Amino acid sequence: MGLFGVGLMVLIGGGFLSLGLSKTPKTAAAVACFTAVGGSLLVLVGGLAVLCSGSPVEVRFAWHVPFGSCSFGLDPLSCVFVLPIAAVVAVAAVYGREYLEHSCRPSMIGVSWFFFNLLAATMLLVVAARNGLLFLVCWEAMSLASFFLVMSDYEREEVRRAGWIYLAATHLGTSLLLVLFLLLGRKSGSLDFDQFSSEPALAGTLFVLALVGFGTKAGFIPVHVWLPEAHPAAPSHVSAVMSGVMIKTGIYGLLRTLTFLGQPPAWWGWTLVGIGAASGILGILFALSQRDLKRLLAYSSVENIGIIALGLGTGLLGITHRVPAMAALGLLGALVHVLNHALFKGLLFLGAGAVQHGAATRELDRLGGLLKRMPVTGATFLVGACAVCGLPPLNGFLSELLIYLGVLAGVAEQRAAVSWAMLCVLVIGTLALVGGFAAVCFTKAFGAVFLGEPRSDASRHAHEVGPAMRYSLVTLAAACVLVALSAPLWPLVFRSAALTIVPATFRAETAAAAGRATVPLAAAAAAFLAFLAASGVLAAVRKRLLAGRRIDRGPTWDCGYAAPTARMQYTASSYTGPLVVLFRMFVRPRVDLRPPEGLFPIRGRYASQVPDLFREYFFGPVFAGIAWVASRLRWLQQGRIQLYVLYIALTVLVLLVWKLG
Repeated sequence: MGLFGVGLMVLIGGGFLSLGLSKTPKTAAAVACFTAVGGSLLVLVGGLAVLCSGSPVEVRFAWHVPFGSCSFGLDPLSCVFVLPIAAVVAVAAVYGREYLEHSCRPSMIGVSWFFFNLLAATMLLVVAARNGLLFLVCWEAMSLASFFLVMSDYEREEVRRAGWIYLAATHLGTSLLLVLFLLLGRKSGSLDFDQFSSEPALAGTLFVLALVGFGTKAGFIPVHVWLPEAHPAAPSHVSAVMSGVMIKTGIYGLLRTLTFLGQPPAWWGWTLVGIGAASGILGILFALSQRDLKRLLAYSSVENIGIIALGLGTGLLGITHRVPAMAALGLLGALVHVLNHALFKGLLFLGAGAVQHGAATRELDRLGGLLKRMPVTGATFLVGACAVCGLPPLNGFLSELLIYLGVLAGVAEQRAAVSWAMLCVLVIGTLALVGGFAAVCFTKAFGAVFLGEPRSDASRHAHEVGPAMRYSLVTLAAACVLVALSAPLWPLVFRSAALTIVPATFRAETAAAAGRATVPLAAAAAAFLAFLAASGVLAAVRKRLLAGRRIDRGPTWDCGYAAPTARMQYTASSYTGPLVVLFRMFVRPRVDLRPPEGLFPIRGRYASQVPDLFREYFFGPVFAGIAWVASRLRWLQQGRIQLYVLYIALTVLVLLVWKLG
């Protein structure tokens, strides 16, 4: 815990220093950036040491708060999340220093960096807390730090709305987590994690509380509604941290809760598989229909959280039915995807911020042709787009391959039941469908932004971002490639973390199956290397063959038009329009069509919008009903302190009667 603790103190100290230096914005930014990078690297080294050794470490402090001790610890499961948190925070800090110079008022730079460092520290404290009360305090601090970062541009109405939606969602989840920890600690009288013991009759209830409470932060459908609002509203380096790693604390909380609940019944696994399939398919369908680049990426995060849920559900079903390969590969696929998604989604959000910085807009239908003007941003965004689609030779392919293999291992069992064939169809069908939709979605995103002709003056005069932002993009793009090339290492590194979730009586067989996962991944890594080597050789041969020859360059075919314009191109909306229409039952597009009229029409209008169905038809009416009830009870709020004291006294009296009766 030594390096981890020092890194935390550096992060927190740097945040307070930047707040104190708010009157000198450049100094505040330099101090906060340096401490964020330094603290994250210290934490990263400490987490790697625990992960590689497999030996947990813990430290306890005396405190006068009831229900247990002030205890922090690191075990392999915690360190699987420490790794991406530290890595993405370090890169985002370097990016953010340059980004905020152009997008934040000087008077707010110190405040923004304070909350950024606080967010980084509280995320790490969440995965290190070993007491329920301490966990909730860190969880709440993390939520508030991210709320203030989302509200950075609070003068805009849509930003304030996004902030309040996020705050309401996160507190809904926290209220369920409070009930969860109270029930877990009821039997022992302590909220220390090592004292938790689940009553079999309550295990299902506890699982549902954890699923909804932590799933709200993770972004499972239907409690995902805050993601597409908050992530576009936040500064881009904050969006990269929130989408890349903060939502994974919800996955961590769910996994940690599973370690308290004992042997999982089959319906837990099926529930996770069902939620994963719904989140994956609906998330990418909603992403397909977006015109704002960051909003598209936010819905894509819902899809990737669904992939993680598919892996977890497969792993739990493997544990339930005692199929070692299915358990090991499913859990490993989910954990590796936690790391992979952090890298490529962090890269994509930073790329979106670079586009906004260089072209002054995120609207896909107003962009185009940026690859010539922003080559580094375009090349790195392409790497992230290929990775998020699960294409080899990049890291997104590895985790999905592990989940595929886990499902197939279950079906290949001699004692496989008919329901396992249904699992195979559901998981493999979902992954294949989601992969295809993701390919369409990100060809739309990359093509609309970087290819073709500029569709507006802003994109026509776009410029490449500065060196710090470019280095950050290149670092994450290189990480996506390196993780893929080192594929055989990850089952060995993450094996001890996966075994934390497996009951002790089943760990030996699962550990052996996890070790065997290196074989297909080694073959995949060898294929990746061969592909890269062949590409390099072909490029060298082509360069040599063309050396000394004249190369004519000319415009691409213009379809025979005498004077083509940028308006004749496919837009992002028209590219995915047929798919949106095909799946209109799920996305319900709203179309405003005013066709041209008369023999010599002058103008017509076509506009489409895809609302979030869950916010529109479920949460909207629910909260409208709550607001109606609250308005009817407004007479209780008279503005007299004596009356409020009476309310408190009556509440205490009712609680005493209930407790003593």
